[in-house]
Amino acid sequence: MGRVRTSLVKRTAKRLMELFPGEVTASFEENKKLVSKYVYLRSRRLRNQIAGYLTHLVRVRERMLKSPPAEAQESEALGEG
Repeated sequence: MGRVRTSLVKRTAKRLMELFPGEVTASFEENKKLVSKYVYLRSRRLRNQIAGYLTHLVRVRERMLKSPPAEAQESEALGEG
């Protein structure tokens, strides 16, 4: 089981994805710099949590774009395509 992320972490990360889609990457280190640049945080731990969730969101988005839709996979498996 994974760790629970607070709504503040999720909300901030999603807002950064909306505002700066070209700057968010799959690199945790780059995302830490991005969060430090655009969000005023006194807590290093909170910055790292937001950067980690950003990295997670980017990787999930990339995985979704690479994989074909589920219906296409099912029809290929049945030999219908």
